[in-house]
Amino acid sequence: MRELFRDSEHLVRLLLLFAAGTLLFLVARALLVPAGFGDYGHFRAGAITDNAARAPRFAGRTACAECHDEVVADKAGGAHAGVGCESCHGALGVHAADPDAQIPELPRVETLCVRCHEANHARPAGFPQVEPAAHAEGASCTECHEPHRPDA
Repeated sequence: MRELFRDSEHLVRLLLLFAAGTLLFLVARALLVPAGFGDYGHFRAGAITDNAARAPRFAGRTACAECHDEVVADKAGGAHAGVGCESCHGALGVHAADPDAQIPELPRVETLCVRCHEANHARPAGFPQVEPAAHAEGASCTECHEPHRPDA
């Protein structure tokens, strides 16, 4: 039996190295993992409170409809009926809270429209797609199309 543990100092060193690594991992984990992490799965519970304390950046369609009901009526049933206002006009939470605090900028249609409508083989075949240079011959999209109801 003594012959079996003849070189046991190597095993002791390995065991001490493994224990030191485990201890280092546990200390690093205690210092780096925030409190509440894992309470709701792979999330930090405090993130809900942190996000609730932030002012919303986006207002949502209902906030836009409160003041801009004519645009909502214009979009209804059109090709852009399902597109949210802030998809094109950007985050308008500040504007919805105080209309004088932020004046929304009109989007540059030369770059905005092609995000969705430039010809792309990955898009569904029935989705309206154009080659901007050939389709408009340098004209702006709004010269021929109404942005809120382009099919009218």
